[in-house]
Amino acid sequence: MAIRAEQINLVEAVGYQDGAVVSKTLVDKKAGTITLFAFAAGQGLSEHTAPFDALVQVVDGEAKVTVDGVDYLVKAGEMIIMPANYPHSLAAESPFKMVLVMIRA
Repeated sequence: MAIRAEQINLVEAVGYQDGAVVSKTLVDKKAGTITLFAFAAGQGLSEHTAPFDALVQVVDGEAKVTVDGVDYLVKAGEMIIMPANYPHSLAAESPFKMVLVMIRA
């Protein structure tokens, strides 16, 4: 049986929409998820916590990521690891795209 692989262009797989956050789930497994997001300027994710580690990789633009009260500017080609149980948020001062990897196990 042949292995089925899927090649994805992360910059093109989701488009920007004015005033919105667009997402596309790429992997959804018991061990975790991989989701691609496109944020319009002014959009974001409000502060919250998660019971597992998360990795954000910016693939287009840049984002302000706040983890436990500390701000980080994460640009295309960079990533940030957000540890479990710490408050975090994301803000799009300009349009940006990111891959979110949530590890549950």
